[in-house]
Amino acid sequence: MDFLQILGYVGALMIGITLGLIGGGGSILTVPIFVYLLSINPVVATGYSLFVVGITSLVGALQNIRKGLVDFKTAIVFAIPAFIAVYINRRYVVPLIPETLFSLKGIMVTKEIGVMVFFALLMLAASISMIRGRGVTIDNQMANGHSNIPLIVGEGFLIGAITGLVGAGGGFLIIPALVLLAKLPMKNAVATSLLIIAINSLIGFIGDIETMNIDWPFLLGFSTLSISGIFMGMWIGKSIDGTKLKKGFGWFVLVMGVYIIYKEFFILFGIG
Repeated sequence: MDFLQILGYVGALMIGITLGLIGGGGSILTVPIFVYLLSINPVVATGYSLFVVGITSLVGALQNIRKGLVDFKTAIVFAIPAFIAVYINRRYVVPLIPETLFSLKGIMVTKEIGVMVFFALLMLAASISMIRGRGVTIDNQMANGHSNIPLIVGEGFLIGAITGLVGAGGGFLIIPALVLLAKLPMKNAVATSLLIIAINSLIGFIGDIETMNIDWPFLLGFSTLSISGIFMGMWIGKSIDGTKLKKGFGWFVLVMGVYIIYKEFFILFGIG
């Protein structure tokens, strides 16, 4: 096992720790870890990411259910359109994307490059959301009033589509939506987001089982480390300011997103 592989398995722990600490964000690390540290094809990496994030989030969600923090009604309203979108994307849309997207100045832009660049743009959006922290920093800030069910359904479908395409759970979008649209207190929004992420990701992975050859020993071993990480994250979170942690993680994601764009796009065209 070389140094990059060791870093990859350390990254598995970090995925779980991040999910346990802030209820999202871990999935934004999974695909880069698979691609750059473990040398897995980007399209396969998005599928593997769905399983790892899904099973890890499910373990965290079960812990939150025991504590009575999960809002099941909101989770169902959000999750149904989301898992429909994610399954359709993984089962039918992703396999239909051509291996070569287009040619630019004689250079072929492949499906793998397209997935990684889109994922990097998603990382930039996620980092801005976490750094700004708008609408999700004050507990109970939006707890009064009625939830906006049509907007929750629409947001669920959008996040499901994103999850299906790039293998990211969308926690950075789910938590603000649960606070602003569903009027959940921050603590309940974080807990409920893990259940929604778990449902979205695992439903999406079902589509991959039908179209992809899965390395189950590797995937289960990686997921075990990630699950260990979520318990660590939930324990650490008892003594750390979640707002400051989320902003710090946001800056890290921002740097990672810029790096991926540089590696996949600028190097492709011989710049830098």
